Amino acid sequence: MRRGAVTVLCLVQFVDVLGVTSATTAIPAILAGVGAPASAAGPLATVYAMFFGGVLILGARLGDRFGHRRILLTGVALFGAVSVLGATAGLWGRAGLAGVLVARALQGAAAALSVPSALRLLLSATPDDRRRRGALAAWSATGAAAGASGFLVGGILVQAFGWPAVFWVNLPLAAGLIAGIAVTVTHLSEQSERVPLDALGAALLILAVMAVIAGAAWLEQPSTLVLGVACIVVGVVLGALLALRLRTAASPLIPREAARSRPLRHGTGLSFVNTATTSSTAVLATLFLQDRLGLDPIATGLTLMALSVAVIITSTSTRALLARFSAYTVCGMGIATIALGCLLMALTVGMWWGVFVGVALAGAGLGLSSVAATTIGTTVPDRLSGSASGVLNTGAQLGTALGTSILVLIASFGGVRAGWLAAAIIAAVTAGWCLLPRRAAPSS
Repeated sequence: MRRGAVTVLCLVQFVDVLGVTSATTAIPAILAGVGAPASAAGPLATVYAMFFGGVLILGARLGDRFGHRRILLTGVALFGAVSVLGATAGLWGRAGLAGVLVARALQGAAAALSVPSALRLLLSATPDDRRRRGALAAWSATGAAAGASGFLVGGILVQAFGWPAVFWVNLPLAAGLIAGIAVTVTHLSEQSERVPLDALGAALLILAVMAVIAGAAWLEQPSTLVLGVACIVVGVVLGALLALRLRTAASPLIPREAARSRPLRHGTGLSFVNTATTSSTAVLATLFLQDRLGLDPIATGLTLMALSVAVIITSTSTRALLARFSAYTVCGMGIATIALGCLLMALTVGMWWGVFVGVALAGAGLGLSSVAATTIGTTVPDRLSGSASGVLNTGAQLGTALGTSILVLIASFGGVRAGWLAAAIIAAVTAGWCLLPRRAAPSS
């Protein structure tokens, strides 16, 4: 690997995660541009996350099978290419909505190919613990910052250039990433696996994750609540079938050693809580600032940038903290700070400064906890790190989908204060678990 490889790989994470939220702000403009009804907003908001979350583990296994650099380049190239489909969908007449939906789905799948391989290559580029802690801090910071700043980026692009800009911008970004990967991610000695891919396991996983994410989106509206619950039940049943498949397949989609890894299970659960509490907090803040306080989308995005800035600031301190404390302790500190931020917003409902300080605290906590959770989850043998990256990112995507939907639903019945209090309670309980004495040893 050459100098700059870690930066380029983190930028892959930034661009792919940015795609989750950047088009959200453009949804009203997209619907108007392709002549679609308001009911299409839900599918537009969830289709990227469905394919991103569903294909992540398959993307990791494809990297193990064919080489992570090759799969990374394929994913980035596909991400840029399918953006043309979305950008030109307004010229398709009645088929315009279908074009945008297909483009978003393929973008999500392309991102799912890219992210696990990028993380696997980042771990390969930083074999010693000190450099790896710094690289993981940068990785987590870019991902969290991209997710939080996507609303602002999307709003600026739509307001300045129109909704197709949220697709067109991906072409130069993808081209720059391909050039960066070609120059910096070199001199690899990847040993590809020669075992067949578990097609049935992959299908079960993709369908299970998609069912859960779609069901979670439908939970947000009382009129589709029953459908959402039914969809989640289907996802859980498919997940049970997947668990059975993983135990019986000759070459399971998730290697048995990875499935039995306690650090990977813990890291995935903590990644789930990280995104479930912070993503839901950001969404509730977005709705509150615009609907209750009357801020426009750009002012709202600027307020939420406090989360991104705080993530970047605190994630840079994790290297020193992880050298002194266990990853579980650092994660507990971070999630406790998230709980404090959510609690502050609940106690100061109606005040702009409460949202601003609250999301900043949540971001500060996320900067610590996301790095620590990734550190815990990647404490596996190198041969399993590709699978571990896919599992960790899948957990984070499910956390975003389920956490946001459930807490938005709580807020719809009990008000925004109830939603933020629920997030605070979930975070506080998880922080307490992390800080239990029996979890204090690194990689325990």
